[in-house]
Amino acid sequence: MTASLLRIGLSTTTTEPGLTGGRLDGIGVYSRALLRELPGAGCAVQPYSFGPPAALTVGRPMPRQFALATLADLALPGTRQHMEVDLFHATDYRIVRMDCPIVATLHDALPIAHPEWCNPRLRGLKNWLQAKAARKADHVIAHTRYTIRELVDCFGVDERKISVVPCGVDEAWLEAPAPDAIAATLKEHGLRAGYFLAVGTIQPRKNMGRLLEAYLGLPASIRAQRQLVIVGAPGARSEEVIARIGAARQHGENVVWLDRLTSGEQLRHLYAAAGVFVFPSLYEGFGIPVVEAFASGVPVIASNTTSVPEVTAGAAIEVDPLSVAAIGSAMLEMARDEALRERCSAAGKVRALQLTWRETARKTHAVYRSILK
Repeated sequence: MTASLLRIGLSTTTTEPGLTGGRLDGIGVYSRALLRELPGAGCAVQPYSFGPPAALTVGRPMPRQFALATLADLALPGTRQHMEVDLFHATDYRIVRMDCPIVATLHDALPIAHPEWCNPRLRGLKNWLQAKAARKADHVIAHTRYTIRELVDCFGVDERKISVVPCGVDEAWLEAPAPDAIAATLKEHGLRAGYFLAVGTIQPRKNMGRLLEAYLGLPASIRAQRQLVIVGAPGARSEEVIARIGAARQHGENVVWLDRLTSGEQLRHLYAAAGVFVFPSLYEGFGIPVVEAFASGVPVIASNTTSVPEVTAGAAIEVDPLSVAAIGSAMLEMARDEALRERCSAAGKVRALQLTWRETARKTHAVYRSILK
């Protein structure tokens, strides 16, 4: 280890286009942001990915495939995989024993805390892998204080080994995209500026069903004026909600579901043209879309549960996500009250300035230093 530059191995499996199909989930967004921002924070970053070498374009291959490395860990628990780094940062559950300190980011404890929302075929495996990851790590990063208690209760992590480092947003999002680019994206998808926007994988915990019900309960004049735009790929146990979205569209409702965008820039355009962002999630370890909406200057309605109030910090209208009436009432109030929208937009911009990926990298570097001192 040099005096000024830390050699950091960073797991980038979740950013590999050949493994993800080009769709980044929250962990992929986080991993890619660290890969980009950590060098500016004083780290020499070497990306590593699990997967067939021919499929990897971001990270160099790990010495062993994850399944083989896990079996080796079980059969020979005293062995350590040699790494040419000062510290390895695992951003997901794929952790093997190494001859250097390991930092693990554990994003949430969803499969244990709420198994009813997870794919039953993979739930047991993910629980086991995350529990092992927690035990192998020398230090753990959580994104919110809320998550600390879950990691302690569900994975047995020593609270003294946990640091809180929030997620963030690209600083470019703080500047409005070009109007012509926004207009082109809206035209491509048949949208009119001012819509209600929701972003997230279609799965039970994202609560899109109640959001749809709340929207359909709004006065017809509001629905005619403002579309409901849902951006997100189908996830586990999403069939019922997708069917309800389709039924609403067949009945002529102003509902648009975008399950795939042609570029990440288009997502910025969709935020920039939204009138209100609605995030009724039942459970979050953080909630990156909220910060993206803040940075885009969009007023936010967000759930009042789990980690979300910690992220919004008073800059959003908070609602009970289990109450369709509460969600609908907040949507109606936002639609009708321009002054309220302006206040929420201004408060969100201030909050976004505190939650950039550059700040995430700076705080992550401080965690590395504390371990290697």
